[in-house]
Amino acid sequence: MEIVVASSVGVLTAGGVYLLLRLRSFPVILGLALLSYAVNVFIFASGRLAIDQSPILARYGEATYTDPLPQALVLTAIVISFGMTAVLVMIGLGAYLEADDDRIDMERTDADEEARR
Repeated sequence: MEIVVASSVGVLTAGGVYLLLRLRSFPVILGLALLSYAVNVFIFASGRLAIDQSPILARYGEATYTDPLPQALVLTAIVISFGMTAVLVMIGLGAYLEADDDRIDMERTDADEEARR
């Protein structure tokens, strides 16, 4: 089970970094979302993967329980990443509507200017 979670975190991180290095704003936003998913899975897995265990101690039962702190941290991180993604989409949409292009690089050559005309 741990190898599946570790490899999924690695794949999400690699995909996120790859998309962050693109020159368009939409893939950069998707890359940040993938990185936030990777961090969420990593934080959730840091609380030890346990199946069919309660998040609190039972009164007269065994002392097996899952840690509720990573679950609370992941829930908070999901809300924060959703807000961050919404802000980035609005910034990217505003930049696209202003420049008629969603490229991230700031340097424009004469060939780019003539291609826009």
